[in-house]
Amino acid sequence: MSRPLVSVAPMMALTDRHFRYLARLLAPGVLLYSEMITAKAILHGDRDHLLGKDAGEGDVVLQLGGDDPEELARAAAIGESYGYVEINLNVGCPSERVAKGNFGACLMADPKLVGRGLAAMKAATSVPVSVKHRIGIDDADAFSDLRTFVDIVDEESAGVVSAYTVHARKAWLQGLSPKENRSVPPLRYEDVWRLKAERPELVIEVNGGIASLSEVQRQLEHVDGVMLGRAVYEDPTLLVRLSSGLSLGGSADSVPGGAGALQKLSRGAVVERMVAYTQAQLANGAQLGSITRHLLNLYKGVPGARSWRRTLTEGAPRPAAGAELLREALAQVPEHVSNAPLADGGGDRSAASVGMTAGASVAEGAQVLAGDDQMLDLVGAFTDTR
Repeated sequence: MSRPLVSVAPMMALTDRHFRYLARLLAPGVLLYSEMITAKAILHGDRDHLLGKDAGEGDVVLQLGGDDPEELARAAAIGESYGYVEINLNVGCPSERVAKGNFGACLMADPKLVGRGLAAMKAATSVPVSVKHRIGIDDADAFSDLRTFVDIVDEESAGVVSAYTVHARKAWLQGLSPKENRSVPPLRYEDVWRLKAERPELVIEVNGGIASLSEVQRQLEHVDGVMLGRAVYEDPTLLVRLSSGLSLGGSADSVPGGAGALQKLSRGAVVERMVAYTQAQLANGAQLGSITRHLLNLYKGVPGARSWRRTLTEGAPRPAAGAELLREALAQVPEHVSNAPLADGGGDRSAASVGMTAGASVAEGAQVLAGDDQMLDLVGAFTDTR
């Protein structure tokens, strides 16, 4: 697999199979990630529920949490059997609850263990393995600490790591919430750029606070790839602008209209494809709200957005509601908006909304995002699985 320039970050309670299907419609050439799933959950839990995915999602990376090389290896092999094209190790989550399970960002203090875990994962699979981590933790946040971590991981794993995805903020393991750890520590892109410059043989990707095409283009002048997180969830149509602006390519099978249709792709065409997907998922036992919640921001920032959201949120809980709810919501939006090509900005989007900062988009999109405490309760439940 040739590694794409852009990826969508693993996000707990957000990047599930339904959101990934939507994201693939919007961006055939972007690399998608699962939510973080602990190795213990995969070994002892409902694997079909945790790992099942639709063929329409295309290439997806499975992100694992854990610290036991044997467990990670077994979970990685199971993940490969479900069709994941790469296995990623989480060494970036700063939650105290996650740290109690001895995985996430706290593992940056033990790079030899990280390297052994990655080596075991690779030995158990035929797909690439990668790692996502911070630039540092607590007071061990100098550039030399970052470089030492990567060097030890590379040596201990015998060079098996296909990519190092670096969140360009340090993590405070105590004293800051996960939400604060995404905003309070300053972004230090220069450290990630320097890591690439000093270790040019490694694939280095950057993550953190990147929210526009121009920012991605700037980062690609220094690193091999860029990972975007909540900016994409809060405005999924950003994926189309990225795909078009960067000529990301990818299989055209997922794009409504086929090859060459990305430049003309509209919200209305995406909704129609999601109707068919929703019908199939409901027939397999999915809950309507588990799909429609990911569509709330599809019309963000354009005329009709409020009516679109209200129709979906009020309609999804109705006992008789089905996939036709999406068309009901679509009817609340002006046709010129639904039919406008997303690659051109999607019609009436203002320049301000297209180029909004990450902080602004977080505030506006907060109503459709799961809270950090809720997400980490899920992580804790997975950690406690026996």
